[in-house]
Amino acid sequence: MNQKYASTVAYYLAFILLGLMIAAEGPTLLKLAEHTSSALDQISSLFLFGSLGYLLGSYIGGRLYDRVPGHRFMAGVLIFVGITIALVPLASSRWVLFTVALVSGLFKGALDVGCNTLLLWVHNETVGPFMNGLHAFFGVGAFIAPLIVAQVLSATGDIYWVYWLFAILSFPLAIWIWNLPSPASRAVPAHHVSAPFPILPVLIMVLCFVLYVGGEAGYGAWIYTYAFTLNFGTEVTAAYLTSAFWGAFTLGRLFGIWFSTQARPITILILDFAGCILSVGLILLFPQSSFVLWLGTILFGISQASIFPTFLTLAEERMHVTGTIAGLFLVGAGIGGMILPWLIGQAFVQVGASAMMAMILVGIILNWLMLILFTKVSLRPSPVTESAAIAD
Repeated sequence: MNQKYASTVAYYLAFILLGLMIAAEGPTLLKLAEHTSSALDQISSLFLFGSLGYLLGSYIGGRLYDRVPGHRFMAGVLIFVGITIALVPLASSRWVLFTVALVSGLFKGALDVGCNTLLLWVHNETVGPFMNGLHAFFGVGAFIAPLIVAQVLSATGDIYWVYWLFAILSFPLAIWIWNLPSPASRAVPAHHVSAPFPILPVLIMVLCFVLYVGGEAGYGAWIYTYAFTLNFGTEVTAAYLTSAFWGAFTLGRLFGIWFSTQARPITILILDFAGCILSVGLILLFPQSSFVLWLGTILFGISQASIFPTFLTLAEERMHVTGTIAGLFLVGAGIGGMILPWLIGQAFVQVGASAMMAMILVGIILNWLMLILFTKVSLRPSPVTESAAIAD
């Protein structure tokens, strides 16, 4: 297999694993609360600690990928991901669990930024469809994870083997990536050499990632508890609803691979945000309808699917994305994944489950406004970059 495509397949497999680990947190949350004798608002701090580790790992990892052989570093990250994820169901104390989540998040963040950055370096200007493909495989893992949880719960009554299976999968992948030659970091394009660091565009794009990942992580993590708390079904039914969200998410990202070759990033994002607002709005308008919950969940998954990779493609179109800048974007993602899921957990107890959808809708609208602001202040692409983006 061509080295470029062997590396791409390795990143895709790593993203399946990442999707498995992240999407399993929501459906296993009630069991983790049981293991640690925690109330729902207490166990929701798991998202705070995991995401704090994620953003630290994203920032530190982004800087390291600019400085060390990428595949050797990623292989080491996968080893530690496997070790830490295996410890999650063994924690019998809330603070032990939070510590494990913090350390595990550190390595997950480094894995995330590594796959995104190295894929950019491998494919350069033609990265658009491959980036959508990468994030589609995250959706594959996220779709499968609740199904695994449901089957393991049915077979064993607990969640130990959910996490242990993910740990086992990380080790052969680490060996494969270790043996692949690392891609060279890209030279800065001539038209960016003398340009100052784009502080304002990077800051706004970081805020876009904060809001987007907050919505994605908040919905994926809490839709299980939302459906179960409001009596829309049993634990297994709620797990299947979570899987429906991630399955729709995966289909949206697969469709996004083709769509990214037909439309500009800004066009794709406008359509995505319109779909997100419509889907959550429907659930808020018909809060007692199981059919609308399923319909809105599927539409929300499809609409959210291509936002993350399209943000990256849009940023690459308008500035030179180094490992450090990609790391900052993932720091934003980590902050979003930390804050909104935690806030939703507090709202579940203080206000009620219905507050979840209102919070997510507000985040989507703010995200859309940040996107508009980014297009106004970001660097104008050069003619070469512009034509390459259209060719994508």
